[in-house]
Amino acid sequence: MDKESATRKPFLSDISTLRERARKNLSDGVVTKTYGGDVKKTIEILQSVLATEIVCVLRYTMHSITASGIASESIKAEFAQHAKEEQAHAMAVAERIDQLGGKPNFNPEGLATRSASQYAEGENLVDMIKENLIAERIAVDHYRELIRYFGEDDPTTRVMLEGILTVEEEHATDMQDLLETRQGG
Repeated sequence: MDKESATRKPFLSDISTLRERARKNLSDGVVTKTYGGDVKKTIEILQSVLATEIVCVLRYTMHSITASGIASESIKAEFAQHAKEEQAHAMAVAERIDQLGGKPNFNPEGLATRSASQYAEGENLVDMIKENLIAERIAVDHYRELIRYFGEDDPTTRVMLEGILTVEEEHATDMQDLLETRQGG
């Protein structure tokens, strides 16, 4: 036997082992013996992600209502669309927390301290765009770090975050494009 095949792990458990494991500890829900992460730490991290998404919903919603100026209607619509997408992210994260046996924290008390991004209104349309771009850049970096952190230990959470990251990168691009258009850059 060569060195590589000696260190290789079996690809699949036999069916009887899978069935036996599935019957044990039913109250643990999706958290089975093969879950490689730290459930408590994962829930703690996801509570921060949830807070970040909620803050983004609030900021984009505020901007979608208060933005004014020439050509602001299309930008207001963009902000509203982003708020809707951030809300979908919050729901997905909350559902993942629930799947892992946690209780999603929607309590507004302490929301700003749990969030990676900040709630900033901006003085004018360009400021609003900048604040949203800053928040998206924070989210992109944060989600990239979390994706690396979860790796193969929690592929479900990692894949969820990868999907959110894709949208956050699109949001950052949208905000960058709006900023360049508004500043003539």
